[in-house]
Amino acid sequence: MDISRRAAFGAALAGGAALAGGAAALLRPGEAEAAPDRTLPGAPAPDRQRGFDNQRICDLGDGRFLNPLLAGDHPDPAILKDGADYYMTFSSFDSYPGLTIWHSRDLVNWQPRGAALTKNIGAVWAVSLEKHNGRYFLYIPVKASPNSIFVIWADHIDGPWSEPIDLGLHDHIDPCHAVGEDGSRWLFLSGGDRVRLSEDGLSTIGKVEHVYDPWHYPEEWDVESFSPEGPKIHRHKGWFYMITAVGGTAGPPTGHMVIAARARSIHGPWEQCPANPLVRTVRNDEAWWSRGHASLVEAPDGSWWSVYHGFENGYWTLGRQALLDPVEWTADGWFRMTGGDLSGPIRKPGGGAALPHGQALSDDFSGPLALGRKWNFFKPAPSESDRVSIEAGTLVLKASGKAPADSSPLLLIAGDTGYAFECDIEIAPGGTAGLVLFYDEKLYCGLGFDEKRFVTHQYGMERGRPANPHGRRLRMRVTNRQHIVSFHLSGDGGKTWKRFDRGMEVSGYHHNVRGGFLMLRPGLYSAGAGAAKFRDFRFRAL
Repeated sequence: MDISRRAAFGAALAGGAALAGGAAALLRPGEAEAAPDRTLPGAPAPDRQRGFDNQRICDLGDGRFLNPLLAGDHPDPAILKDGADYYMTFSSFDSYPGLTIWHSRDLVNWQPRGAALTKNIGAVWAVSLEKHNGRYFLYIPVKASPNSIFVIWADHIDGPWSEPIDLGLHDHIDPCHAVGEDGSRWLFLSGGDRVRLSEDGLSTIGKVEHVYDPWHYPEEWDVESFSPEGPKIHRHKGWFYMITAVGGTAGPPTGHMVIAARARSIHGPWEQCPANPLVRTVRNDEAWWSRGHASLVEAPDGSWWSVYHGFENGYWTLGRQALLDPVEWTADGWFRMTGGDLSGPIRKPGGGAALPHGQALSDDFSGPLALGRKWNFFKPAPSESDRVSIEAGTLVLKASGKAPADSSPLLLIAGDTGYAFECDIEIAPGGTAGLVLFYDEKLYCGLGFDEKRFVTHQYGMERGRPANPHGRRLRMRVTNRQHIVSFHLSGDGGKTWKRFDRGMEVSGYHHNVRGGFLMLRPGLYSAGAGAAKFRDFRFRAL
C-alpha cells in the first residue's frame, strides 16, 4: 500500500523605494467550468479588498468573494460546523504552538483564536477536527520517531486541550473521524484503510483494515504519484460520502485532484463517483495549481461548499492556500463543485455574520506575545517559550544556536505575493540577530548582524560578512516583491534608510525544490550570546 504524499513520511510599508523615502449532469473538470458570478474571460480582475496591514482578503464587499479563502500556507483544511459557528485548522508541520483554530460565522471571513497543540510531538500533517457528544477532538498524524497518530480533546474549542494520546498507528497519515449508522466510531486513513475507535474516541479497537480502492486517473496524466490520502467522510440524505485526494499534493500543477465514492453504510461497499475527478487543475496557466484535499460543509443558508487547498500560480513559496468552492447536489445523489478554476469572483454563501478577517502581523509588543495565534517557533525545544519575554514594548528573545538554522526562529504566515517588514533590533555583546525569510533549517535567506559585522543568509547558508557601522542597534527592513528580495538599514530609528548591497531571488525556496510541504515565512531570530531586543515590528503587504 502506498501511503505516501508524501513518500517523505516514511523514508520564499509601501514598497522598498517608497518606504526608503518615507441538478445538472455530472461533469469532469474542463468539461464545464461555468459558475455564477465568475469573471468572464478577458474581463479585468476585481479590485481586491484589503484588511489588516494591507493584506488581501477574499470578501469583495459586494456580496462576492475571490479566492484564496485564507492566503498563505493553510494546507489540508479540517473544517467543523458547530451550530452557527465554523471552526477550521490546518497542517502546522514543525511550527509550534501548532494547529491554530480559526473561527467564522459566514464561511468567508475568518479570525484566528488560538493554538490547540503546544507540545512538540513532531511534524503535524493533515488532521481531523470533530465534535462528538459535546466534546471536541483533534486526530493528529505526525512525522516523528516513530511516525504515529495522536488524539487530543477539549470541552471547549478554545481549550484547555488534553495532553496528546498516542494511538499507535505508525503506518498511516490523514485520519478522519466518522460515526456509523450504528453509532460506531472509526478513523478512516490514507490508502483506503480504517480502524475502529473506542466509545470515548481515545483508543483503537482491533486491527487496521482495508475497505476502499480509490479511483485511479488515466496513466498519461501528469501527476506526482497515486498517493491516496486525506479521506473525509460526510453523511448526507442516507449516504456516506468519502472524498479522497490522489495524484500527489505537489509536483506537477496538474497532479493533485479530488475524487469521491459513496456507500449506504459506513461499512461499504463503496461506489465510485462516475464524474471523478471532481476537482483537478487541467492546465498550467490556471490560477490555482495542485488543487485537492477537500471537505464538504453546509453554509448558514443551507447551501453546500467545499474547502480545499491549492498553490497559487507562480507562488509555490506561499505554500498551499485554503480555497472555497460552491457545491451542487445532483438529481442522482452525487455532487459537483461549480466554481470552475476559481480565478474569478463567486457569490458568497448567504446568512451568517461577517467577522473582521485575519489579523495584523505588525506587533508593537505591548502585550503578551501571540504565540500560536500569530507567531510560531520552528522545531522548538520543550522549553523554547522560556526564551521569550515582553518588557515595555520590547520583545526580548534569548539567544539560541549560532544561526537561523539552529536558533528556532519566530515566524509568521504572510499570504501576499509582495510585502515588507521591518523592526528595531538591539543585540547583546556576543549576540547575533536579524530578519529572515525562512523555509526550513536548510533553506532560508535574510540578514543578521553582530556588533562588528553583518552576516548575509542565502540558500540556507551564512555567506558575506561586510562591516557593520551601526554597532549593536539598528533598524532593518526586508522587502519581498514577487520573489525579489532587498534589504534596507537605518541607524537613526527609521528617519533615513540605506539599501544594503545584497539582493536575492527566492522563487525556488519551496517544496518542489526542498520537500517538506512548507512555505517561505518572514520572521526574526536571535543567536549567539545574551538576548536580542526587538521593538516596533511593522508589516505591510504591497
